[in-house]
Amino acid sequence: MRVLPDHGDIGLRWPSTTAAALALALSVGVARAGPAMPEARRLVAQLNSDLLSHDSATETLQRWCAARHLADPPTIVAHRVLGRDKPADAEVRRLLHAAPGEAIRYRRVALACGDHVLSNADNWYRPGALTAAMNAELDATDHPFGAVVKPLAFHRRTLSAEVLISAAERRPPAAVIRHKAVLETPDGMPFSLVVETYRRAVLDTASARRQVEPQVP
Repeated sequence: MRVLPDHGDIGLRWPSTTAAALALALSVGVARAGPAMPEARRLVAQLNSDLLSHDSATETLQRWCAARHLADPPTIVAHRVLGRDKPADAEVRRLLHAAPGEAIRYRRVALACGDHVLSNADNWYRPGALTAAMNAELDATDHPFGAVVKPLAFHRRTLSAEVLISAAERRPPAAVIRHKAVLETPDGMPFSLVVETYRRAVLDTASARRQVEPQVP
């Protein structure tokens, strides 16, 4: 078989037997992939709605992990990604209402349930708005940011929420949801900006075996 440059309908020359075999293979492939993608889109929409309905993404992921039986116990663990730094730019400082010269720290973590890495989170926060104990815990441990600052009784103000899975795809992409949000104290003071990228591992079930996937930006 020889494939020529594609110029409209002219240029592809398939032997009839090869064309028939290809058509059969494609039809089988579509039949197998078809039910999976609608279910994947449904699950992504459900998770996106759950995340938008609650202030703590960590707690939402923990409930999701438990419902899908991804680990026993279904605990969310934050694995810090070291060696990366993204200094706060003017936009980050504006969103955090940071004073001129005020320190802004950056923390990146991967949130996992068992061996399922569910999301990557980039977090810029104002250490001066946290207690000394909170800052020490964030510096010394892998604990999720939301769990550490929970005593602040914060609420979450979503800036953007993107569903990254489309009807045209044959399988879920590496990243399926991306949220950008500001965490604020009850009196409306912003202290954290977070960009969360949810990976296709959120679609896993207890029987899934994760393959090594590229880091999602």
